[in-house]
Amino acid sequence: MKFHNIRHLLAAAVLSTVVALGVDAQVDAAFSHFWMGQSYYNPAVAGELSAIRLNLGSRMQWVDFKHAPMTFYFSADMPYKLLEQKLGVGAKAEFERIGLYTNTRIGAQLAWKRKIGKGTISVGIQPGVFSQTFRGKEVIMPEDEAHQGNDEAIPKQDVSGTVFDANAGVYYTHPKFWVGFSVTHLTSPNIELKVSRESIDYYEFQVSRSYYFMVGGNIPINNTLFDIQPSGMFAATQNFWTAQVAAKVRYNRMLNIGAGYRWKDAVTAFIGVNLKDAYIGYAYDYPVSAVSKATFGSHEVFITYHVKLDPKEKNKNKQKSVRLM
Repeated sequence: MKFHNIRHLLAAAVLSTVVALGVDAQVDAAFSHFWMGQSYYNPAVAGELSAIRLNLGSRMQWVDFKHAPMTFYFSADMPYKLLEQKLGVGAKAEFERIGLYTNTRIGAQLAWKRKIGKGTISVGIQPGVFSQTFRGKEVIMPEDEAHQGNDEAIPKQDVSGTVFDANAGVYYTHPKFWVGFSVTHLTSPNIELKVSRESIDYYEFQVSRSYYFMVGGNIPINNTLFDIQPSGMFAATQNFWTAQVAAKVRYNRMLNIGAGYRWKDAVTAFIGVNLKDAYIGYAYDYPVSAVSKATFGSHEVFITYHVKLDPKEKNKNKQKSVRLM
């Protein structure tokens, strides 16, 4: 039986040092709309609203790069009551292509909720699976004096594997602000990538445990139709950290314009619109790192839609997210 550790494969395969940092550092996508897609990072957000919430996100990163990261994300959540206990339930699915890797993640979310003061605290878990494929048949290894064309650490065939994965988090929401802390890939699982299930030889990819702290709020500007919604996120693994901040100005609870910054990575411009039961937003990231020499930036679209649990219910007691109020 042969075992190979391939945490460095992306660098050897396609995107060299730029994406190699992402492989060693952070498996999760860095959404610019993190303040709208909190359930991607924190399962405790599930059931925050008195409605079924559907989220759809798409991110095209470094669009001029061949095999650049591409992420599609979908989630659904709703409140639920069991034996007088308020809960939140949800589901999350993600499909990602980055270099020669294809990642698929699916999870179910459960959040326990309790009223504290004017806000609500939630504790959530997300068990699920993480599937990964590496397209080894597409690897091109140069053969000359400066390169080794038969590196055994790099598969020459397509390999794949699936492993149990889990996230957990805590979240507090208040009419004026929200704050949350979460851990993704709790067990830092190792994925055994094989040509087939019966194969004895395998390659190993370790998924880094990641930590997230997020905070945001809503600041109305008195005697105007404007309000300001600032937010921030800090993310870290054992060997890597990053942070991003964003602020958007909303007019008449409908038109949203804003800007953001991701530490030593990109500046972001936002535009979005609040409809009756939906939000549609677009973000453009312009890189401020060395990547800017090879790409004009990244594009992201995020859509959220709310379905009332009881269409006949009046909105007296309807709970609203501070992000959409």
